[in-house]
Amino acid sequence: MRIALVSPYDWAVPGGVNSHVSHLAKEFSRHGHQVRIVAPSSRFWAHPLDNLEVIGKYTVGLPASGSVAHISLSFTLAGKVRRLLERERFDLVHLHEPFMPLLPVQFLRLYDGPIVVTFHAAREGGSRLYAYARHLIRPYWGRIHGRIVVSRTALRLISKYFAGRYRIIPNGVDVGRFCPEVEPLPQFDDGKLNVLFVGRLERRKGLPHLLQAFALLKQELPDLRLIVAGGDGGMLAPCQRFVERAGLTDVVFAGYVPDAELPRYYRSAHVFCAPNTGAESQGLILLEAMASGVPVVASSIEGFREVITDGQEGLLVPPGDGEALARALYRLLCDRSLREAMAQRGLTTVRRYAWERVAAEILECYHQVLAGRSPGRG
Repeated sequence: MRIALVSPYDWAVPGGVNSHVSHLAKEFSRHGHQVRIVAPSSRFWAHPLDNLEVIGKYTVGLPASGSVAHISLSFTLAGKVRRLLERERFDLVHLHEPFMPLLPVQFLRLYDGPIVVTFHAAREGGSRLYAYARHLIRPYWGRIHGRIVVSRTALRLISKYFAGRYRIIPNGVDVGRFCPEVEPLPQFDDGKLNVLFVGRLERRKGLPHLLQAFALLKQELPDLRLIVAGGDGGMLAPCQRFVERAGLTDVVFAGYVPDAELPRYYRSAHVFCAPNTGAESQGLILLEAMASGVPVVASSIEGFREVITDGQEGLLVPPGDGEALARALYRLLCDRSLREAMAQRGLTTVRRYAWERVAAEILECYHQVLAGRSPGRG
């Protein structure tokens, strides 16, 4: 099968959707399918993939769900998409975030074959894009043959604006890379208790609440360390100032961590903490932590509750509550047997999200679309 996987987001900027597309491409290729990834990229030479087709070399950052979406708004996209379609003759096109400007929309306009879409986003307050543009989007709705959402949380967002049938197929995790057999980083394997945070330092990721919790815990657990792994999204300087004013020690701002090193960070942690405050459709970081055999303390937000059961793989606390975070972290950090039990349950739960299984479900959706059964259409 000749498949196009289309992302609207700058391929040079790490993100959940692009990671999802990349893993799908690897799994599909492993099964003998011919896959072409199509995306804009501001630094395409930094990602020399044989199957990457760059359409849109200039991107802009726009606010989206408390983050920044790096997309191409070039008026030359349509011609490039048309030429690609004429050259490749795809059997099926899979659009990720199909209504995000501007690249996926060109495929909706110009491709007359089977189209499958995946909606990844979640936002508790709704989407201004869908609210303002749904009348412009509506004419393209009937061109979609299969509709996928990555979670019930994502389903609640899109179905608010576009009624229809959807199939829930979650994000996956690479259980071969994130696993208990990975060696921890030696600089953190020194007898201290490590709490790990992973994520771009944006307001919605909740790091200030974790720092508040850490300040409380440090009084009781002097050998505690907080490792912060993630690039700056505007919150690095305020967080560093908090650490300095509070006189905290053992807070490590590791910055952006390359994918190849990330599994070792997880394996260096005794507890993983996700203090996010909202706008999370599922929580890939929770899957990575569970696959690594690390128990989790996380905010009790919609997307996270689909992955973690409170008291099973980890502990859930009210979002934005630093004191509740501190209590949950203290409970796990002081009880090794509880940590081990939750880690073991996490390893069992995460099998459901292995990329091999997720990709097989999506391929099944493709085959149904090609056979005319059109899952998620109507």
